[in-house]
Amino acid sequence: MQKANELQAILRRIDHKGYPAYKDTRGAYEFGKYVLSIDHVQGDPFAAPSKVSIHIRGNVAGFPRNLWEKRCRRLAVQDYLLRVFAKKIDDYSFRAKGSGKSGLMSVSRPGQEVLERSAFEIDAQSGDITLRMEVGFPANGRTVNARELEKMFFDFLPDCVNETLLFESADAKRIGSVADLAEDQQYIRDHLEELGLVAFVANGAVLPRESGVSGRPMKKAVPFASPKELEVSMVLPYHGTITGMGIKKGVTLIVGGGYHGKSTLLKALELGVYNHIRGDGREFVITDATAVKLRAEDGRSIKNVDISMFINHLPNGKDTVKFCTEDASGSTSQAANMVEAMEAGAKTFLIDEDTSATNFMIRDELMQRVVNRKDEPITPFIDRIRELYSEYGISTILVAGSSGSYFHAADRIIQMNQYEPMEITEAAKQAAREFPLPKQEADRAKKPDFNRRVRPDRSFREEPRFKLKTMGRDAVVVNKETVDVRYVEQLVDSEQLATLGFIMKYAQSRVFDGKKTMRQAVEEIWKAMQKSGMSLLVDGNYIPTGLAYVRKQEIYAFLNRYRRLGL
Repeated sequence: MQKANELQAILRRIDHKGYPAYKDTRGAYEFGKYVLSIDHVQGDPFAAPSKVSIHIRGNVAGFPRNLWEKRCRRLAVQDYLLRVFAKKIDDYSFRAKGSGKSGLMSVSRPGQEVLERSAFEIDAQSGDITLRMEVGFPANGRTVNARELEKMFFDFLPDCVNETLLFESADAKRIGSVADLAEDQQYIRDHLEELGLVAFVANGAVLPRESGVSGRPMKKAVPFASPKELEVSMVLPYHGTITGMGIKKGVTLIVGGGYHGKSTLLKALELGVYNHIRGDGREFVITDATAVKLRAEDGRSIKNVDISMFINHLPNGKDTVKFCTEDASGSTSQAANMVEAMEAGAKTFLIDEDTSATNFMIRDELMQRVVNRKDEPITPFIDRIRELYSEYGISTILVAGSSGSYFHAADRIIQMNQYEPMEITEAAKQAAREFPLPKQEADRAKKPDFNRRVRPDRSFREEPRFKLKTMGRDAVVVNKETVDVRYVEQLVDSEQLATLGFIMKYAQSRVFDGKKTMRQAVEEIWKAMQKSGMSLLVDGNYIPTGLAYVRKQEIYAFLNRYRRLGL
């Protein structure tokens, strides 16, 4: 390892030379309390910024062990320190001048959810800190502007590190409260099963967001208050007693008029698979970690999925046990999404009728009289919803605003009225008795076949250089193939898409062999990631800064939408 003054000497030697001379700076340099590692140098001032990492030994950083020894607390502290560092680095970004991306100093920008990220890591054994960031090495035209980079490394960066990454400079009370909140959230998550719940929404939670494109809480929103019939209380390690609405396993229907908060509640529940930062309003909205939001997805690719429990006997004779299409309809896509979620181990389905295929969800009495069941290839979801729970242990939370047929199937019915929930199960059931469903019953479904074997994509061998590009939160381009994930609604960050791209690369070279089933392949990937973290996914000497945690369910969803996957 070299000393900081050796980096200074290199910078002064290469000043005003051609931009590639910056590659001489690669290496690790001792800066007193931390080590600065220049991991990758951009080839041009207009190219993607250089990759830099900061390493601080645990005994130097000084954060007490109780802040990072438990995983839930460690992830929250990592997230908090990254946010603090990001705010501080903003004061210095682009203060060094030059062409292209000169002067850029950037780190990951977390949203409202707390995600494990490659940008910031605290070692679980030693408390050592690693922060990864991007720096635009300054240039005049296409020549080295070393004096400006010297300011960035020797003035700006030390200030940011000393003020944000050392416990002696930290707000100890605030950081302790962040870790305590994470442990309380984990306590609720750990106790859902024993309480027979799939979700918990605390009284006082703020569910509405300030706009359709913002994750921040709406000001002056109606705070959530559980119906007395559904109230559950717990004693959390730090918060103490907390009370809120517990949604039990089984079939839960959320009804109400338009704009009264049905979809807002469902949205909070679908994102309750993640912890949220203090002040978000949804800190204590906690959902079964395997829950999957499902919808129709016209036009998606489907490869060898057994949708026969929902769709069978197609008039063209098409196989629905190994159903394939490059352009799925609303009903076939929703059927495939459900079966794939079952394959991924989901124990809770979250569904909004507004984004569902009507003919997949329900067939009313008049339609059943006119079109006989034997002439209809679709077994609607209403005929399977109870079976999914009794046979597979899969609960459903369904938002319905126009069809009352699901009143018959529901275990409990919640009405949203001006964002206030009311328990109306008995009244709704009584009304439903006046509108009985047709007596025809669907045959019990055969268990879906999950023995799809996955083969590698030859293009990964033919294209030696791996290329990855994320397109916001909508899609990721892997080599030349665009994977559309805009309707995988529990992906919340573009960095998760980058992680999925790297998972694809890892799977193609290490896992997919034509012998393993999709389940076996994903389980192998998942176990390896739990053991080795995100470093498992990358080759070379450095880990990219822009990777974020994904659930097993989103790995399945991503692989299933890769059109070139051999299944």
